[in-house]
Amino acid sequence: MKEHPTGTRPAVLLLSGGLDSTTLLAYAVDAGFDVHAISFRYGQRHAHELEAARRVARHFGVSDHRIVDIDLRAFGGSALTADIDVPKDRSVGAMSSGIPITYVPARNTIFLSFALALAEVVGARDIFIGVNALDYSGYPDCRPEYIAAYERMANLATRFAVEGGEAHHVHIRAPLIDRTKRDIIELGLSLGVDYAMTTSCYDPAPDGAACGHCDACQLRLKGFAEAGVADPARYV
Repeated sequence: MKEHPTGTRPAVLLLSGGLDSTTLLAYAVDAGFDVHAISFRYGQRHAHELEAARRVARHFGVSDHRIVDIDLRAFGGSALTADIDVPKDRSVGAMSSGIPITYVPARNTIFLSFALALAEVVGARDIFIGVNALDYSGYPDCRPEYIAAYERMANLATRFAVEGGEAHHVHIRAPLIDRTKRDIIELGLSLGVDYAMTTSCYDPAPDGAACGHCDACQLRLKGFAEAGVADPARYV
């Protein structure tokens, strides 16, 4: 297993390069964790987010940053991984009801499973994920009950949890889950996050500029407006 700096606790963190995961990384670093970041090239139309993830990982000096290739386009079923139009200019009411076509089937379950494997290898008992159950677009794998269920499964499925007992149990940490976008932005700013490093758009322009109209952009812009701060991201 990897040696960690004295006084630090290793953790694995899912890093997309977006607003939430960047705030999450700042939070974990501030809490004293030695972070192993993991990102995914999964066939997403907004693969520009990986450049943002690299910038963010470098800025925070993570222990290591792995970008894992998996091809969820093999299954499709989402506007992010298939030739389906990304919804634009939906009302807040529409975004808060039903599961939208931007939901990627089983994505968080797949991502957490990779993170769990990495946690076993590096000796981390903490896995951070930036899911949010308030200002979110109806994704079933962003709910508290999902996180609790995955944690229970993780502690049945891993060697170090089974052999080591409760002291080696895995904790799936989702500290942003009950925060609004405004809360998340204000937390990040208090931790010194430069949101110009990040991107949230589901359907960016070829140069990476955000569209300003997809659900992710609208929720982000709403959060910045409520926080009384200009969003430094590039928009078309």
